[in-house]
Amino acid sequence: MTAIDRRRVLTGAAAVTGTALGRQVALIPAHAAAPPIGKQAAGFYRYKVGSYEITVVTDGARSFPLPDSFVINAKKEEVNEALERAFMPKDRITLVFNPIVVNTGSRLIAIDTGFGPAAGAQPNSTSGKYQDNLVAAGIDVKSIDTVIISHYHQDHVDGLLAADGTPAFPNAEILVPAAEHKFWMDDGEMSRAPKGRMEGLFKNNRRVFSGEILKRLKQYEWSKEVVPGITSVETAGHTAGHTSFVVASESDRMFVFSDVTNRPELFVRNPHWHAFFDQIPDQAEKSRVKVLDMLLADKLLVQTFHAPFPGHGYIEKDGQGYRFIPAAWNPVL
Repeated sequence: MTAIDRRRVLTGAAAVTGTALGRQVALIPAHAAAPPIGKQAAGFYRYKVGSYEITVVTDGARSFPLPDSFVINAKKEEVNEALERAFMPKDRITLVFNPIVVNTGSRLIAIDTGFGPAAGAQPNSTSGKYQDNLVAAGIDVKSIDTVIISHYHQDHVDGLLAADGTPAFPNAEILVPAAEHKFWMDDGEMSRAPKGRMEGLFKNNRRVFSGEILKRLKQYEWSKEVVPGITSVETAGHTAGHTSFVVASESDRMFVFSDVTNRPELFVRNPHWHAFFDQIPDQAEKSRVKVLDMLLADKLLVQTFHAPFPGHGYIEKDGQGYRFIPAAWNPVL
């Protein structure tokens, strides 16, 4: 048996390519090269949970240099090591956003809304693409009768508004966690908010949840059906009222992760790490471990918001941590 030599494989491949190109040049007349397309295809993917049809509709992604304090209880070198193990570039983070639409047959329900059309209209924006991808997926925003919000961060709530400030879902009831709404609308909490990110979130949430949006808003409690077939689950810590969901149809169940973790390559693999945007880090960690253990024990399908699109799969144990296993792509429903 011939041993595989890495250098020979690489140089041999280059030689074969060069030979093939030489023959091609000799045999095929030259043609002008086609210009690169320069953009991705529309981002949506469908699967079934029982009789319910789930459509994952990407809002896009945002990339930025890795902050020193992206994980507040781990060194930047450790974070870079985790990125490299996942074949991701060092010193750079890319966050992806995967809202979903649930078609129960009698209702059309959006869970979270992305950054919104105003963000998508900015020059060179790579996020705020949810509305465009809804169109590509054949989903009319006027047909969405319910929007469920998991928590009040901008990548989940800003899409409630169209670019002109009017409701982006003109016929939808808006359902929000009672604990989350109470926190962000509390004047005392706002007065105590640290300058910077938290202060900005308070101001943004007061902007979004006003006017027509506020008129359509209804609050829901934890551990109850928000709408038939979708039950709220308390997973506080990322925010004070952070909520996940169980979608159940027939004998099937699926867990909507919301922001129990951010990038699974970091926070599923290292569940005790605290992301800088976790509002109550210790509580977020407890929620994360509890949910991961439950998903593992029940072998429950999970839909994630921040895993690579389309972001649905399963959790397995991996040493001291866990690992997210993407579900196999299916060409049929």
